[in-house]
Amino acid sequence: MKFYITTLTFLYLFVVSLFGQKPAPRQYMQKNWTIEAKDIDASRYFGETVANGMIGLVSSPDPMKVKDVVLNGVFDNYQRGRVENILKVFNHVNLQLVVDEKWANSKNIKNYQQALDMRNAVLVTTFDFENTKVVHKMRSLRQLPFSSLIEVEITPKKNIDLQIRNDIESPDHLRDVRNLFAQINRPHVVIPLQTSVAQSPTGRHTVAASTSFIFEEDMHDQPEVIHEDWDFNRHLAYFEKKLKAGQTYRFGLVGSACATEHVADPLNEAERLTIYAALEGMDRLVKFHNQAWDKLWESDIIIKGNDADQLAMRNCLYHLYAFVREGSGYSMSPMGLSGLGYNGHVFWDTEIWMYPPLLILQPQIARSIIDYRINRVEAARTNAWMHGFKGAMFPWESAADGSEQTPVWALTGPFQHHISADIAWAAWKYYQVTGDKAWLKEKGYPLMKEVAIFLCSRVERNGKGSYDIKNVIGANEYEENIDNNAFTNAVAKLALQYTHQAAEILGEQPDSDWLHVAENIPILEFKDGVTRENATYDGVTIKQADVNLLAHPLNFYTDEKKIEKDLDYYAPRYDLNGPAMGFCILSTLYSWQGKMDKAYDFFERSFRPNEVPPFGVISETRNGNNPYFITGAGGALQAAMFGFGGLKITDEGVIETKQNLPKEWDSLEVKGYFKKQ
Repeated sequence: MKFYITTLTFLYLFVVSLFGQKPAPRQYMQKNWTIEAKDIDASRYFGETVANGMIGLVSSPDPMKVKDVVLNGVFDNYQRGRVENILKVFNHVNLQLVVDEKWANSKNIKNYQQALDMRNAVLVTTFDFENTKVVHKMRSLRQLPFSSLIEVEITPKKNIDLQIRNDIESPDHLRDVRNLFAQINRPHVVIPLQTSVAQSPTGRHTVAASTSFIFEEDMHDQPEVIHEDWDFNRHLAYFEKKLKAGQTYRFGLVGSACATEHVADPLNEAERLTIYAALEGMDRLVKFHNQAWDKLWESDIIIKGNDADQLAMRNCLYHLYAFVREGSGYSMSPMGLSGLGYNGHVFWDTEIWMYPPLLILQPQIARSIIDYRINRVEAARTNAWMHGFKGAMFPWESAADGSEQTPVWALTGPFQHHISADIAWAAWKYYQVTGDKAWLKEKGYPLMKEVAIFLCSRVERNGKGSYDIKNVIGANEYEENIDNNAFTNAVAKLALQYTHQAAEILGEQPDSDWLHVAENIPILEFKDGVTRENATYDGVTIKQADVNLLAHPLNFYTDEKKIEKDLDYYAPRYDLNGPAMGFCILSTLYSWQGKMDKAYDFFERSFRPNEVPPFGVISETRNGNNPYFITGAGGALQAAMFGFGGLKITDEGVIETKQNLPKEWDSLEVKGYFKKQ
């Protein structure tokens, strides 16, 4: 793998050499915003994702292709695990280039390069074919949650006959596929509309996708678009154009996709959205997309003195912003919208790892993560009742309706009970950061109260100081069906305390049992005072952070000596091949202690060994093949913000404490974080 940091001068010369003209200043004139892929090997290619929180487009090593299109919130039972999977939908924005009757493919093109411009959330692909330079730009439009834009510029060095094809292909799991084509004629415009509609594997959802070419010529000079049916799962529209040597021809393709999860009539709505986008035109679509990302990037992490780390943190933050959106009511899986990893399910990863940096930088987006849980409380109540408990017992793996979606063979589903307390903890953190008392009364407190009821029914009351939580799986999943796990018990105690505090703030009468139970849930220790991970833990290797989470992000422990003792004991016991995020906790805690060499070493370990070619996207483990692992990105951001950056979430909101920077950095600024009024 070769990982490149693009400098101002190099990019300027690079683009000039490609286009023969000065680049648009906005596109490339910023340092440390662009990740380039070179020497692309299709056999070791892990694509970048451009996404807007609803539509994820995963890049391909093949020219002008997209590997996958993932639609947020849409689940059905198919393929794996006898559980719900997030739906991969129509691959509707693929293009095919034909020059002088020769078809471009990965084997006959030259100078194939791709670059992710994170500042503007656009993937730029360039290549040469038959003495013709091609620039392909892919955006999942931030201002239009269900729409995407492909922008293409073609510059031949000789006169050519050009043909461009747009295929809509259906994945095998969609059924009852229908392919449609229409041409909407108006006095000032002609809109060619290609559409596919199908049923999800069990028929639970109808899904649809629609595309239209966007031409810049006067309508009388626009090429004619011709439609062809190929088979049940594929059809295409194409146009032809004669180009002269040196002439740059620009056109666009806009596509929209949605399902009955989002709208009652996805067929008509996908076409309406496509028509709307087509009549906006490319320039306005790009303008408003850029403005939306400008707003997001008002909250940024700025590192001076280390370009590689600056680029890496922007990469983490870009994906965090790309995989969720304000007002959607959807959350994030460990792989976001980058594919079908973990079936697209929502775990504790969201609340504990991804959510805290997002909460500080973009609380209104973070609110969508809590809304996702609030909207599924009834399913959690049913889950608790089925297990003999009261209140809300949230599933370990959640998908569409909030029922348990963990595959049966994975014991985490019935036993990883800390997830409910994690969610209540996250709700309280939203209130701490924003101070939104109306939200706390209407949404936050009712959620927390249901979790508190569950926790009080979950404990086994075996005498003072022994309100045990037995037969669970903790954060360290190598230890199954154990008693009094440190993380599970600590976050349960906090959830009960926070719920009591929330009731008092709102003038409600808290249940006296909440604090009573919290005070009697034990946190076990070895004889030397080290926190014992569970009742039978004997020092074996751990999968990831568990006890150390009590210091961060829970802030359950604040005594420096206690934190140091636990850190010294557990750090050597981490599995070096475990998931990336555990090392972020070690980095954070070592930075608090001022042990900056160790802090920086674990910071680098949290993502560098997990970068895969050609973009350096993060996999879950070393030598992993299931990127993009947004859980790890969230952890790395926490190490930078809460560790090196010294930020803390308190009852006063987000506060700044002393920064402890590694010698590799000159300065760190967490720009635009939310400050409570």
